[in-house]
Amino acid sequence: MVSSIAAPLATLDQLTAGLSDEDVARVTDAVAFVTPVYTGRVVPTGQDALAFSLGVAGTLALLNTDADTRIVALLFELPIVEPKIAEQIESHFGKEISDFVGDVRQLMRLHELTFGQQEVARGKNAAQQAAAQLETLRKMLLAMASDMRVVLVRLASRANTLRYFAEQRVEDARTERYARETMDLYAPLANRLGVWQLKWELEDLAFRFLEPAAYKRIARMLEEKRIERQGFVESAIARLQSELAAAGIKAEVFGRPKHIYSIWNKMRGKSIDFSELYDVRAFRVIVDDVKTCYAVLGIVHDHWTPIPQEFDDYIARPKGNGYQSLHTVVMAEDDRPLEIQIRTHAMHHFAEYGVAAHWRYKESGGSNFAAQKYDEKIAWLRQLLAWKSDVADSVVGHDDDERREWVDKLKSATLDDRIYVLTPQARVIELPSGATPIDFAYHLHSDVGHRCRGARVDGAMVPLNTALKNGQTVEIITARGSSVVLGAAGPSRDWLSPGYAVSARTRAKVRAWFNAIDQEETLATGRGMIEKTLQREGKTAVNLEELSHKLGFQKPDDLYLAVGKDQFSLRQVEQALHAGEPVKTAQKQSHAEHAVVPKKNSASSVVKGAKSGVLVVGTDGLMTQLAKCCKPAPPDPIVGFITRGKGVSIHRASCKNFVEMQAQTPERVIQTNWGRPELETVYPVDIFVLAGDRQGLLRDISEVFLREKINVVGVSTQSAKGQARMAFTAEIGSTAQLQKALSVIREVDGVTEVRRN
Repeated sequence: MVSSIAAPLATLDQLTAGLSDEDVARVTDAVAFVTPVYTGRVVPTGQDALAFSLGVAGTLALLNTDADTRIVALLFELPIVEPKIAEQIESHFGKEISDFVGDVRQLMRLHELTFGQQEVARGKNAAQQAAAQLETLRKMLLAMASDMRVVLVRLASRANTLRYFAEQRVEDARTERYARETMDLYAPLANRLGVWQLKWELEDLAFRFLEPAAYKRIARMLEEKRIERQGFVESAIARLQSELAAAGIKAEVFGRPKHIYSIWNKMRGKSIDFSELYDVRAFRVIVDDVKTCYAVLGIVHDHWTPIPQEFDDYIARPKGNGYQSLHTVVMAEDDRPLEIQIRTHAMHHFAEYGVAAHWRYKESGGSNFAAQKYDEKIAWLRQLLAWKSDVADSVVGHDDDERREWVDKLKSATLDDRIYVLTPQARVIELPSGATPIDFAYHLHSDVGHRCRGARVDGAMVPLNTALKNGQTVEIITARGSSVVLGAAGPSRDWLSPGYAVSARTRAKVRAWFNAIDQEETLATGRGMIEKTLQREGKTAVNLEELSHKLGFQKPDDLYLAVGKDQFSLRQVEQALHAGEPVKTAQKQSHAEHAVVPKKNSASSVVKGAKSGVLVVGTDGLMTQLAKCCKPAPPDPIVGFITRGKGVSIHRASCKNFVEMQAQTPERVIQTNWGRPELETVYPVDIFVLAGDRQGLLRDISEVFLREKINVVGVSTQSAKGQARMAFTAEIGSTAQLQKALSVIREVDGVTEVRRN
């Protein structure tokens, strides 16, 4: 009762139907090449290898495909049956055929992959996830198939496998899984491509294994009324042919095959009985042109009473997949419905064989072939991406330019910018084109990304900056442990370099990791500086929470961060530690950095930096910060440079860095001078000391700073070959104070050089 294209075909005449003499010779050569290899061998499904390959090629011959497609249908099982012989494909048939076979083999892998998607989902969320995975799998199939013909070979292969199961009455877990995969993946694909003969057959065969009881019940009902139904249809056809002949209309009229799955769907969807179906009794009328279609429709409606709500004009408004025909249902003499379809020969050819009937290859050769293949790919994309909803219907009625623009946008959005790879558990992962194993790892989970140390692609180790391709299976090798903590081995900073991570989401996660690391380091630095200050001042028992609040911070960590970033001076901490001394809070400091200080006898406003005491002339509302490269202090000649996002950076006029920046962007230089801050301000400076190394040298120099009331916030010493190189970072109120200290240090025993850096 199943309407199939044909049983497996094995004759050369059938395999070469419609081909040129040259192509007939090529197909004949392919048959001769595979026959001795396949004889006595079986394919993984248990079918005879030769019968299977001839069956697939025969099915494709009926779809009017080109010689290359039929040759590949004969060859694509060779890598499985006899890998060594498969190595001769390129030398014997050429690189194009060899690549074609490789594409088919890659697509065949979906058979194994889809089994992982077919587990029964429990719960709404699980069901939604399973549906999303299936849709992603369909997109992956699209991305993997670089040639329309690859998919046709896959569809024909699956049809022949299901035919074999049906003929041999194989019914086990394997056949159910094949059937589910067919219903979920390949039948919808055949439908969107318009290869309806295969679509109907795939659905009926899959339905046979998925719902055997329902299949047998409908088949039995069709069989019980078959003789009566055939007699009525033949009588109606004869009467209509007589009417058409009298009107001078040349037409072919014949009965329409019944598709069990379609009948079951209508019964279930409309909640009707088998006897109420309109298309159980049906026939088609094929004419030469569109005008005659409507003439036949008029004759039909004159002869029988039409049911208005069951009329569809798919000629004026074609379906999204290109299908065209007139559908009408009339009431026959026995008061039972009769469905009639009216179409032209071209429409009928398209309805039977779909896109495959019109997509020819290499007929013009050269550039014409390339251009045609490009157009075909675009059309295919539109059909496939309208899989579950007829998106293409939205462009029906638009002009050609609008339709082309829409399709071009669709192509650029789907073909070029996404790839589909798999986990070892066959979960499909969608990534941007050019994505690397690092992107893959972070897509799985941030923790997997952080612990990523290597990757295997299709079982082979690859560098982490390897661009992934459609259909590859990716396995991430991670560092030991269930999670990664800050300070432990994590991502590499190289991953932020071009070529390592394509996804913006991946780069953001890597940056977030290093930002967290930097914050932890800053926090530790600030905490250490505060602890040293408390020890120096003899205040180790102080309540840090209260001290933080006293200085205008919500918690100690905020204070540590401000100190670690050089945004808050330790001098203010010292002041807060001594009762009775004024406390300069973080809040007041922030306000001071942005406060507008009026300048007498001048219309311009100036900005005073709380720590720098710098006046920026002629500009309102700018923050200032002392450059760390030269560390200016009053009364050094200074100049300002407008930075991006950090206000004005204050440099010594002789600073080498400033000279270079001024040469590149002179328009960002701004006039500045030292102001007269009301509160005491200190400035960090770097001091270099070179001396003969001896015991007590550091103590003697430190005593100089102590006597001159200069706070030292950083010390670094190196000793080699009897020479001590010492670097101090000290806070001074003015350069006069610094010069006095440098003069005293020169008098220290053993010091040969002392200078401000």
